[in-house]
Amino acid sequence: MTAEELGSVNERYEALEASIRAYNPNADFDKIRRAFEYARDKHIHQRRKDGSPYITHPLAVAQVVSDMHLDSESIMAALLHDCIEDTDATHEEIAKLFSPAVAELVEGVTKLTRVQYISKEEEQMENLRKMLMAMSKDIRVILVKIADRLHNMRTMDYQTAEKQKQKSLETMEIYAPLAHRLGMQKVKWELEDRSLRYLDPVGYRDINDKLEVHRAQHEAFMAHIQSQIEERLKEISVDYTKVYGRIKHTYSIYRKMYSQGKTLEQIYDLFAFRVIVKTIPDCYNVLGVMHDLYKPVLGRFKDYIGTPKPNMYQSLHTTVIGDEGIPFEVQIRTEEMHQIAEYGIAAHWKYKQNGQGAGSERTYEWVRKLLENQESSDAEEFIHNLKVDMFSDEVFVFTPSGDVVNLPAGATPIDFAYSIHSAVGNSMVSCKVNNRIVTFDYPLQNGDIVEVVTSKAAHGPSRDWMNIAKSSEARNKIRQWFKKEKREENVARGKLSFDSELKHAGLTLSEITSWENLPAVLKKMSYGSIDDMYAAIGYGGLSSLKAVNRIRDELWRERRTAQAAQKAAEMEELSRSAAAPPPPVPAKRHSENGVIVEGLGNCLVKFAKCCAPVPGDPIVGFVTRGYGVSVHRVDCPNARHNSRDPEEAARWVKVAWGSDTRESYQTSLELVSKDRDGLVLDISAMLSTAKVRVLSFSSRGMPDGFAITSIVLEVTGSEQLELLMKKLKGIQGVMDVKRPTG
Repeated sequence: MTAEELGSVNERYEALEASIRAYNPNADFDKIRRAFEYARDKHIHQRRKDGSPYITHPLAVAQVVSDMHLDSESIMAALLHDCIEDTDATHEEIAKLFSPAVAELVEGVTKLTRVQYISKEEEQMENLRKMLMAMSKDIRVILVKIADRLHNMRTMDYQTAEKQKQKSLETMEIYAPLAHRLGMQKVKWELEDRSLRYLDPVGYRDINDKLEVHRAQHEAFMAHIQSQIEERLKEISVDYTKVYGRIKHTYSIYRKMYSQGKTLEQIYDLFAFRVIVKTIPDCYNVLGVMHDLYKPVLGRFKDYIGTPKPNMYQSLHTTVIGDEGIPFEVQIRTEEMHQIAEYGIAAHWKYKQNGQGAGSERTYEWVRKLLENQESSDAEEFIHNLKVDMFSDEVFVFTPSGDVVNLPAGATPIDFAYSIHSAVGNSMVSCKVNNRIVTFDYPLQNGDIVEVVTSKAAHGPSRDWMNIAKSSEARNKIRQWFKKEKREENVARGKLSFDSELKHAGLTLSEITSWENLPAVLKKMSYGSIDDMYAAIGYGGLSSLKAVNRIRDELWRERRTAQAAQKAAEMEELSRSAAAPPPPVPAKRHSENGVIVEGLGNCLVKFAKCCAPVPGDPIVGFVTRGYGVSVHRVDCPNARHNSRDPEEAARWVKVAWGSDTRESYQTSLELVSKDRDGLVLDISAMLSTAKVRVLSFSSRGMPDGFAITSIVLEVTGSEQLELLMKKLKGIQGVMDVKRPTG
């Protein structure tokens, strides 16, 4: 680090200390400075992608934490958060120098980089699980982690395009919804906007450019409405703190445009105004004033003061129409409510009040509940359930005694019953909603009063309930019942399902259960016996498709190992008998790019772009003039017998895939889908989960409400491609997945 850089870093630290002093003059500044100096010395030889000293990142994260007005230990943890991961610092050393609490915070934020995982999803799952575990003990862990992600997104320009998309997708799927769940709206909006910038740069730029064109017009409208509201409040002597307007953030506009198929000009509720007052009675008073001053839109009033959101958000929302005929939203809240709306849990937790404790246990019961429900989940299921249980929209219903129960949007009476208790769900025979009997798949609505009718003679849950329930809590409890009560039935069902899936994969049950393969299979699947695995499939704890895929991969690995061992043994035997005259060996057929051309050797081989064949596809070759042999799929229109020129028939040659194929081959897919909000994100997430390299990706909406998505990617062969196509077909709204030809 140069003297100039050191001076700049010290200036940043002084600015950080000044911002802490402004809200917490009693902070432990000696320890905070020691933490800064320790981190600076540990990162002294490290630099960021933009070339700046690495310590600038922990300083920036600490500044974000300071903006949240957190305590001294949180500031220290922010400064030290990368020390365990990226330097030789240890948990014990940090605990000794600063405090055990600071060391636990740093450990909670640190990724599990020193552990090897089977897949990227497994790594993401374990990182999330560890972070949530730490969060359930100390909420400051996630606050520092969100601050870390926020600064990383602010400096994402210096990363590769692939890294930008990967981190942006993770931010959009995990961290932005997590910030929302914690009530941190200001942070959520920035994370969403910065992620959108890399996930759909064209859409992001288009919206911002159009907003810039109309900026003067928008500002004039907001100034006019603001002055109208302020004048009326002064007339009736309402003691307000602040009135201001804002335009919806970019991602909010983007979602509305794509979910409703509108242009920016067709979105009329671009504007939201906030009125900050002193007391709760003033909130309701101002609401009456707004409805007197402007025309309210029916059905667009929400009282989050009387019924706060689970993330503690409180405010009155009403949509009104002004003199110019333009609708806009007015949010009315107190100063304390405003702080909570902006910074969520960071605005009023125990550490801010007395500097000690472990946060409100009841407030974060949902974290522990979430983890309990996911104990037996695999990586893919964990990530899916995380989004459903924690990040989805919610519905609020009432028990007959008036208690509020919040469930995922679309929840059914089954979800409600199991949220009360396992015994209630297992003995449910019917359900009443608002005193009317409803079916078990009835989607509950906000404000419904739900009453579960139980019976001691109930036979227990039906297997169909697994498909009806929306929450992982309900599905997990149903699985547990079947696991405990229906062992023999589970084994029979599981064996039938497993055998059927094996046939699709071209394997046989006898091959899997043979004495040489069964031990490796059970070890791979982590089951003590084959019946245990069948039972897990039978009660829904494991899908037969996943089981077969894992086993097939294990068998291939074993075969490759055995083949390698056999080849090594053969080579050793050959070397021993080198003195003996070698037996005649058939001439080796030469392959180019993994393709053997019959009758030709050392010829150039290229793959036709019209059909992009990959290993496993039936193929045929065409001898081109000056460019070697062009390889087509047999089903390509350009290679069909009835489309071939008789004069060029002799130029079609037989080709086959050799044993020395390349690691990857380029091909393309085309998806036909119903156009909907989030489609591109879902497809991108699936491709990321499948760990395939995407070379190009484009999606366009059609006038008939459908969308065409074109993807160019690299795969190892037809088996991987078929599995990928099967997963893509499983995405909501995807009608067809095909490989373009011709």
